[in-house]
Amino acid sequence: MKTTEQLINNIIGQANGIKKMIDNDKDCYQVINQMKAVRAAITSLMDKFIEDNMSQCLSNPGKKENKDTLQKLFKEMTKK
Repeated sequence: MKTTEQLINNIIGQANGIKKMIDNDKDCYQVINQMKAVRAAITSLMDKFIEDNMSQCLSNPGKKENKDTLQKLFKEMTKK
């Protein structure tokens, strides 16, 4: 599995590619496909970040601030 840094660098590269495509008036279908790829990459990044950092939140789940953090995290994950 890729590291968080690798995922971020891929997203940056894809976003730069989209900008160039738009600047060069590329076909809308191609641009949208690249945007979908970036969206999927961001989802992968979020999943990786949560997986890597969940133990920090769960180290003492009874603590009020950890409960609050988990609730906020869940709300953010389920937003569209």
